[in-house]
Amino acid sequence: MSNVLTYKGYSGSVEFSAEDNVFFGKIIGINDLVNFEGASVAELKTSFEEAVEDYLDTCKELNKEPEKTFKGSFNVRVPSDLHREAFVIAQKNNITLNELVKRSLKYAVEHERELLFRYR
Repeated sequence: MSNVLTYKGYSGSVEFSAEDNVFFGKIIGINDLVNFEGASVAELKTSFEEAVEDYLDTCKELNKEPEKTFKGSFNVRVPSDLHREAFVIAQKNNITLNELVKRSLKYAVEHERELLFRYR
């Protein structure tokens, strides 16, 4: 089961409000906040696709890049024992801790579905 819609390479979150009896979400990985909603799954999908199209059209009109930019670095906070163990593994393999993290993230991205079900 996935709580993500995809269209034209864009992803959208999927949530449900029992109080309002409506599905809703937002486009993920863009520079702006774009929401969509629908009373049924079919309406939600249509609303998401329309939101993506509208967002792309608006970005084109404004000569703006729609995708969020990532600089390639971020801080990761982990327990000290995990930090130590990762450092030892990196040293044993004659690579930097940064390289170990990069390889681990690449593996996680390439095996996303398998990892999500294994570690739930």
